[in-house]
Amino acid sequence: MLTIWRFSDGKRGHDNQSLGLAEALCRLMPCQVETLPVARGWPCAISWLAGRFQPGKNLPRPDLIVGAGHGTHWPMLAARRAHGGRIAVLMKPSLPLSWFDWVIVPAHDGLPESPSVLVTQGPINRVLPGSARRQEQGLMLIGGPSAEYGWNETALLKQIHLIALHRPATQWQLTTSRRTPAGFLADLTRLGLGNVKACAHDAVDAAWLPEQLANAAEVWVTPDSASMVYEALTSGAAVGCFELPYAKPGRVARGLEKLVRDKRLAGFADWERSGVLPPNDQPLNEAGRCARHLLQCLNKQTCARAS
Repeated sequence: MLTIWRFSDGKRGHDNQSLGLAEALCRLMPCQVETLPVARGWPCAISWLAGRFQPGKNLPRPDLIVGAGHGTHWPMLAARRAHGGRIAVLMKPSLPLSWFDWVIVPAHDGLPESPSVLVTQGPINRVLPGSARRQEQGLMLIGGPSAEYGWNETALLKQIHLIALHRPATQWQLTTSRRTPAGFLADLTRLGLGNVKACAHDAVDAAWLPEQLANAAEVWVTPDSASMVYEALTSGAAVGCFELPYAKPGRVARGLEKLVRDKRLAGFADWERSGVLPPNDQPLNEAGRCARHLLQCLNKQTCARAS
């Protein structure tokens, strides 16, 4: 039995990553997962200095401590000092890498691979490849302005219109994000697309997106939603990327451009020329890959201590 302490700062994106890793570990061996909400601020650093971590007092000692987000760093360090275990931190930490046993980061963070740094294709997520994919079902995921991408609603609506017309037999589900500008859904409705059913991001529950990803044959995502691009690639669906104007191209844009070059992802202009998306014959499974690596390391450490 592997005991995992999963630290959570309550942010959905961070929980998506740490839960993805924990669930992948549970698929490989029996695990007991304890979720610990993090306290913020310097008290956690003081607890580390004092070698105390009261929230773990009545819990089974951890074999592995996982967390994503800067707010989890000091609590995880305090927990390890007080109760033992090894730390796997997700995303590039704000503290020195050497303070953690493993650092799991997407390639666009720019860290080189090493025995203690696992570089992944995009952020780890909870998505599993679907086995009941429906050819007549599609999904569109709409974000909004970001640090690297601007917004051109007219151009985006035109792209949605063309895809819907080109795939008249496909029933498209479309949802937005917190960044989507107000009025977008109303403008989309005015297009009168009978095969596009749209809903706001706050009108669906947490189970909606994994269910749609498991069933959709094609998924289109705006480029600002990089995590959703990688979730779609993990699902096994064919994936296309809408075009938005660049604001300040950086690591996310470079990562998506590499996916296009590797033919894992199609940009809208390429799709418009060919009318097809590249098949996703080898879905990503970065959570499973990292889970297997961590278990191998933990088993080696256990054997070394036993000898």
